[in-house]
Amino acid sequence: MCTFTIRSAREDDCGLILCFIRELAAYEKMSDEVVATEELLKEWLFVKQKAEVIFACEDGKEIGFALFFHNFSTFLGRAGIYLEDLYIMPEYRGKGYGKAMIRKLAQIAEERGCGRLEWWCLNWNQPSIDFYLSLGAVPMKDWTVYRITGDTLKKLAE
Repeated sequence: MCTFTIRSAREDDCGLILCFIRELAAYEKMSDEVVATEELLKEWLFVKQKAEVIFACEDGKEIGFALFFHNFSTFLGRAGIYLEDLYIMPEYRGKGYGKAMIRKLAQIAEERGCGRLEWWCLNWNQPSIDFYLSLGAVPMKDWTVYRITGDTLKKLAE
């Protein structure tokens, strides 16, 4: 029988975190968008402490990860947790590990007094959509995500 555990990332895990980011990007057909480096991850996750990572482990081997950070709801008047990435390696899916990771994030949110746990999901990713719906998650159909990046961001900041 396999032993499943969840552990927090350490600074020396940046290479592993980047590996999982690249695997997720390949799955999402977005590999060309990954510009993260181990150095950037170290700076932003561990020096500036702007996000956190937990690992899903089977028999001590990291088989997935979740990267999350706090956001804030003015309507609720308190922080929430935003899940940026959740990834379980394909050969380990279907064992309840994704659900365990979401449950752990819900526990963290509750422990910290957060008002919600939220994330985005690509519209074509039906397996993930079905999984999230099975957990009781509700899609935010009246909202559209907007983004400013790169040169547009620099120009706006001038």
